[in-house]
Amino acid sequence: MSTTRRAGIGATAGLALLALAAPASAATDDAALLSVLHGVPGLTVDVWVNGERTLDDFEPASLAGPLELPAGTYSVAITAADAEDDSEPVLGPLDLPLEAGGNYTAVAHLDADGAPTASFFTNDISETAAGEGRLTVRHTAAAPEVDVLAGGEAVISGLANGAEESLDLPAGTVPAAVAAAGTTEPVIGPVDVPVEEGSSTIVYAWGSLEDDTLDVATQTITGLHSAPAGVPTGLVPVDEPTVPAAALAAGLGALLLAAAVGARRLARTRA
Repeated sequence: MSTTRRAGIGATAGLALLALAAPASAATDDAALLSVLHGVPGLTVDVWVNGERTLDDFEPASLAGPLELPAGTYSVAITAADAEDDSEPVLGPLDLPLEAGGNYTAVAHLDADGAPTASFFTNDISETAAGEGRLTVRHTAAAPEVDVLAGGEAVISGLANGAEESLDLPAGTVPAAVAAAGTTEPVIGPVDVPVEEGSSTIVYAWGSLEDDTLDVATQTITGLHSAPAGVPTGLVPVDEPTVPAAALAAGLGALLLAAAVGARRLARTRA
């Protein structure tokens, strides 16, 4: 599990799908990699690091980085676009500790009730076993808890806003479905989800169910192979391409959205 830090920020509506592929899993020996995801609808901002403007006119549905930074603790603040300095931030300042060789993602998003917040995640860049890939789901949307099902059983349970779960899986395709937390009746699926050998695909659900702005973003980290690479899994050869990460994002995003809608309908029925 990663460390999560929270703070407030203003927001309104409108998001889009975004995918970012990081070409390597780690920075140089004395540096760290930091990505920044803007998941707050309707607000264009500037991002400041240690008092210097790093991202200018950073729009919703944007994922920047990875930025390679020397190890250390950085003060990050977010201001209105075109601010003269970071003296009046709308978010932060947040102190982000970056360790040498680490890989991190800072996310501005909405909490489960729709209030603005931020989370700081440490990305797992440990090697995957030969023939396996890693899938991480991060819930950063204003939506209820969900369960992710495989073979009719929950493999990820009660995933709440601000939380994440990771699975290392054999490369190939996995039949998956999503249900409202605590239930096993799928609200959508099962669908075939691709898992790529030697890569970590991180799927973010973000936006607001109530405001109809739910969307997904993906971040792909490659280079996690362990020797030997290219071992067949029994499903498909892992050195052959499968469905792109964007397709995985779309599939899981649809699952999370349907689960949230199903949970809301279930709550209305019980009421």
